[in-house]
Amino acid sequence: MSHIPNLDPNIAARKGFRESEERLKRFWTDVSVEPRDGPHVVLLDGRPPKTPAGSPFALPTEPLARLVADEWAAQGEFIEPATMFATRLAATAIDRVSQAREAVAEEIAAYAGSDLLCYLAEDPTSLVERQALEWTPWRDWAARELGVTLEPVEGIIHRPQSPEAVARVRDLALSLDPFSLSSLAMAVPLLGSAVLGFALQRGALSGEAAFELSRLDEAFQEGRWGVDAEAAERTAARCAEAQLLERWFRAL
Repeated sequence: MSHIPNLDPNIAARKGFRESEERLKRFWTDVSVEPRDGPHVVLLDGRPPKTPAGSPFALPTEPLARLVADEWAAQGEFIEPATMFATRLAATAIDRVSQAREAVAEEIAAYAGSDLLCYLAEDPTSLVERQALEWTPWRDWAARELGVTLEPVEGIIHRPQSPEAVARVRDLALSLDPFSLSSLAMAVPLLGSAVLGFALQRGALSGEAAFELSRLDEAFQEGRWGVDAEAAERTAARCAEAQLLERWFRAL
């Protein structure tokens, strides 16, 4: 019987190996998903690959397991870690977030303390009006659906939110399973907003819609001054990440 190693898809990048010398070759033919005592386990030629900490890729739902399995199945002759978003996120949930839920929840709550949707422009009028039109409904949504009331402020000077609001965000984050918490912890910094992160996690916003709301100011400036190719590429990559997070949340 061949041995399935503990395979960290990030190993080459982390150790700084040269791609031509250290690229990991595909060592399996068939990829499948099998229920085992509740969770669904990803199998390579009938045997489970392991996370960096040595745990099997056991996912809470079949759609989530298939999202991971599809990434393994899509690999060519060599493993391309950059194409394995769900695999990396699953490993993070299993190995790290499950052991540090409170710390992760605290980080998410910290974003609520300076949420993007609460920092409004003082001018020009067109941007002020656009922020009011597009951001106010989501602050209202947070108050109504999350029980989190955040106060907006004009300008960039930091204004602390109420301890009750921040604590509520922390409690909401702590109520999530490690797989939901891991993806929320990725969504919130990407969007700069705990409110938009929860809206994405709960299916109230699509990945693309949440991302567009998060870059409203940036898009406004692009409309005035234009955008170069490098900035457009970065924006496209961030939007794609938000869309991948949407797929992950839906699979949960």
